[in-house]
Amino acid sequence: MQLRPYQTDAVRAVIQHFRHHRTPALLVLPTGAGKSVIIAELARLARGRVLVLTHVQELVEQNHAKLLAMGQAADIYSAGLGRKQAGGKVVFASIQSLAASEEAMSQPFSMVIIDECHRVNLQGDSQYNRVIQALERTNPRMRLLGLTATPYRLDQGWVYRKHINGTLRSPEPKPFETCIFELPIGQLIKQGYLTPARIIDGAIASLLLPVNDGDADTMLISQGRATTLICDHLTSLGASHQGVLVFAATVRHGQEVVSKLPPGETALITGDTPAADREGIIRDFKARRLKFLVNVSVLTTGFDAPHIDLIAILRRTDSVALFQQMVGRGLRLSEGKKECLVLDFAGNGYSLFSPEVGEPKPKSDSQVVTVSCPKCGHANHFWGKCDDNGLLLEHFGRRCQGLDPQQQQCDFRFRFKECPDCLAENDIAARHCHACDKALVDPDTRLKEVLKLKDYLVLRCAGLSLTRHSLKSGQPGVKVTWHDEDGAELSQIFGFATPGQRGAFYHHFARMHLRSPGIPLRLADADAVVDAARLFRHPDFVIARREKYGWKVIETLFDYRGRYRKADSAD
Repeated sequence: MQLRPYQTDAVRAVIQHFRHHRTPALLVLPTGAGKSVIIAELARLARGRVLVLTHVQELVEQNHAKLLAMGQAADIYSAGLGRKQAGGKVVFASIQSLAASEEAMSQPFSMVIIDECHRVNLQGDSQYNRVIQALERTNPRMRLLGLTATPYRLDQGWVYRKHINGTLRSPEPKPFETCIFELPIGQLIKQGYLTPARIIDGAIASLLLPVNDGDADTMLISQGRATTLICDHLTSLGASHQGVLVFAATVRHGQEVVSKLPPGETALITGDTPAADREGIIRDFKARRLKFLVNVSVLTTGFDAPHIDLIAILRRTDSVALFQQMVGRGLRLSEGKKECLVLDFAGNGYSLFSPEVGEPKPKSDSQVVTVSCPKCGHANHFWGKCDDNGLLLEHFGRRCQGLDPQQQQCDFRFRFKECPDCLAENDIAARHCHACDKALVDPDTRLKEVLKLKDYLVLRCAGLSLTRHSLKSGQPGVKVTWHDEDGAELSQIFGFATPGQRGAFYHHFARMHLRSPGIPLRLADADAVVDAARLFRHPDFVIARREKYGWKVIETLFDYRGRYRKADSAD
């Protein structure tokens, strides 16, 4: 079997890594990239014994078949497939079956490959943790490799710590140390290895869908018209498509969808569907005896039906990677298939080519933006906003994710809170200064403290405005006004004529109020500051102290998370 160029590159990256390192490594390959071919080639080249683990028997069978097609023998250890052989050079196993056998877990292997490894949890009493620990006890020099299209989990974050491109994903321990190879999905489409996708945002329908999955059942009972309209549309489109895959929000939601699609042509798969029934439904769908297949959080990975050319997404997700995984179900090549139509009725709004950010969307209209670090130049991917011309308006990044040659994280912080003693910049959620260990004041404690004091005022800020102001000296200045949701105001005046005044404006106002910190700020005069008002964000709270001539702003609180209610934002 002839490997594609990128498959050869992936295999080469694995060999190169394990020649010099023993740390667990990760390959990130989109759906349809041929992970099973890469696994087969690695198993063929390996000098020692190889164990290939996955969580579903379909993948066990599929990966095993690829190795057989390359003329190599291999065993299968899977109760669901009725085979429990584990003595060969290469063994394909389901994690559930292997974890149930102490004898199987004590077999010596030189390499363990985990397919769909984003499901791995190496903490506590998880199956993967028990199996990996047992295998390492048998062979402490065992190498661990993971493959996935989605290296991020909403409940645990990234499954690896560092990327080969110099990005730090997490300072905390993860199942895999380094992502040693990542293939963008756009490259596969451009080179003709995947079918192009045409993604359409079902904007009107999305207004009728629930805000989150938990409200789906209530919505369907009281506003079933949304589901009816969507299903009528899918039924109409189905006549000109080969296979339709629907992602529903909940089991109740899925049942409602099935009831409104053509009977006899539609089936539902959920996590509770018995294995035998699930196999039969998938078999009928692949044989095109079923046109519509509805599922609830089941067919996002390990499912291969190349004829799918219409995908309807009726559930929301905070993960770019999961969205791309769902779309990926329809990107495999198939005869007579020119594109896959994707209808995003849930208004997720992600791009098929966007990288995973690793954080939920802070605002519904956020998009993935690239922000270069002004200190090390690393290209960070954060959530943010751009104007119609692609100009960055705002980003929500906190710290540069770049790694230096010594594998230390860059210390530049886009957003921070300053230590009052040593002026070191700390993470906005830090409780102690990383430089001098001083306890940093908790925002809740600070608000509670000043609310008790007679000569202090707390403004629940809902907006910010900038106006031109003439100082008593006649020099030009800028008046900053913070607006309370009830109409109250607090103001501060900054000079902007001399270098010292411009520096004070930046230090005391701009650096904390900038929507896109780290982006060079070049404002020539006070008029330019006023014209650039959209570059600045308002704080959540403003604290002022009464002085002889009125209130003086002494503190602004950003990125607040606590028990006190914030204003309904004017943004």
